[in-house]
Amino acid sequence: MLNIIIPAIELYDESLEMFVNIRERSLQLEHSLVSLSKWEQQWNKPFLTKTKKTPEESTDYIRCMTMTQNVDPEVYKFITNDILEQVSQYIEKTMTATIFSETEKTINKEVITAEVIYYWMIALNIPFECQKWHLDRLLTLINVCNIKNQPKKKVNKKQIIDRNRRLNEQRRQAMNTKG
Repeated sequence: MLNIIIPAIELYDESLEMFVNIRERSLQLEHSLVSLSKWEQQWNKPFLTKTKKTPEESTDYIRCMTMTQNVDPEVYKFITNDILEQVSQYIEKTMTATIFSETEKTINKEVITAEVIYYWMIALNIPFECQKWHLDRLLTLINVCNIKNQPKKKVNKKQIIDRNRRLNEQRRQAMNTKG
């Protein structure tokens, strides 16, 4: 969960002809499947693309991420570039210790939307409580489930011999021996 502070600001309201103070506001945000789903429902396009979001789309995603109750919609007008950067770093953050080897990574050209992720959750029997997790953590769990559900790959004899030769060579170098 990310906590952001929208700073207090003093504005001049021309209709009232006076200065108005907007108080500081703290928001709790979570980049989750729920947030993603809300945003895609609003914008009718996938969020998880390489296409850069407009400032309006980015600000609206922060609104979708907001877990704080009863937030005045006007608050989102005062989101600074620093806050957008802070949220962007949080979204990109890896929220797990799980690391995948190069052979386990899969390149998927499919456009990933909230519904695709919900399908994966259903197909893999992942409980719906996980939809509130940080999205990176949920996608990592989905990837782990896919890897664990695959049949074991048979290693051919040549690969075993090559691996053993490399290991033996490394051990000889580490121990400074000839065999």
